[in-house]
Amino acid sequence: MNIDPKLSRNIGIGCLVVFVLMAILTIVAVATDDEIGNKDETENVIEPNAQKDAEANGEKKDVTVNQPLEGNPYEELNELIGLESVKQEVRTLANFARIQKMRADKGLKNPKMSYHLVFTGSPGTGKTTVARIVARIYKDLGILKKGHLVETDRSGLVGKYVGQTAPKTNAIVDSALNGVLFIDEAYALTQKGDQDYGDEAISTLLKRMEDDRDRLVVIVAGYPNEMKRFIDSNPGLQSRFNKYINFPDYTPQELFDIYKMYLRKNEYTLAPDAAAYLREALERVVKNKDRNFGNARYVRNVFEKTIEHQANRLSRQRDLDKNALTEITLDDVKKAL
Repeated sequence: MNIDPKLSRNIGIGCLVVFVLMAILTIVAVATDDEIGNKDETENVIEPNAQKDAEANGEKKDVTVNQPLEGNPYEELNELIGLESVKQEVRTLANFARIQKMRADKGLKNPKMSYHLVFTGSPGTGKTTVARIVARIYKDLGILKKGHLVETDRSGLVGKYVGQTAPKTNAIVDSALNGVLFIDEAYALTQKGDQDYGDEAISTLLKRMEDDRDRLVVIVAGYPNEMKRFIDSNPGLQSRFNKYINFPDYTPQELFDIYKMYLRKNEYTLAPDAAAYLREALERVVKNKDRNFGNARYVRNVFEKTIEHQANRLSRQRDLDKNALTEITLDDVKKAL
């Protein structure tokens, strides 16, 4: 059967358009995996009125509400790549809380326990993901009623002018009640400057932690040295935050495993020579990293660039089969690094 060459060419162009759109959708999907490919059902539920006003002025949203994890939080914890010391710390925390609840149910006395936590570590080491898991575990143990996670940082708590900070901080705490408030780079609250209201945010937060001690858990996170100085800067912080969990940087093998996870989740395969090249590249990157190295975020960015280069390469070809559409080549990886 003879096929009109023009029709054949149009069909080929149509297939390429569909493929490019699929690649774009894949990149968007990967971008929603915040730190280490966790299943993130994130809602930008913003927000108290202060945040809504900021949106209206074209400013970046500074608080995100994550709904409680579905499924078994302990399985989610076990499936995380690396972080073995973190997993053990979380299990110990959960076991202690569970036994204390059983003692209380039997009428036995329990020592006063703080559920607030300090997470220390570099960017991209899974702190937000583990915070969501902890929130769900606390819910299952009856410590929290809802178990959602509210993420924010200095910009979500501190106002620019007199009288703005306390209402802004209170509004975000209200949104976190019965769940966990996660404050990233919390040490930035103690940064001093002209007309700085970070101390007011800390004072407001400490008061709410006391007033709502049965309804609120706070996790603060950031670099180890900065977080120690932050906690030591205020006796109120010292008394409420006495449990630290350190998140180590990922090893080259763990970073490679995270990259393979992205491949698997998005139905891509990696050519053997590309895999060998990527392993060596990750070894070099880790060896020469600085304190701002993004860990899993770096790998995510590399993966996104890889599939973009694959799409560019394939857009010049015709009659693409399934193998061509899924395979990542050495050239794709080289251009992404």
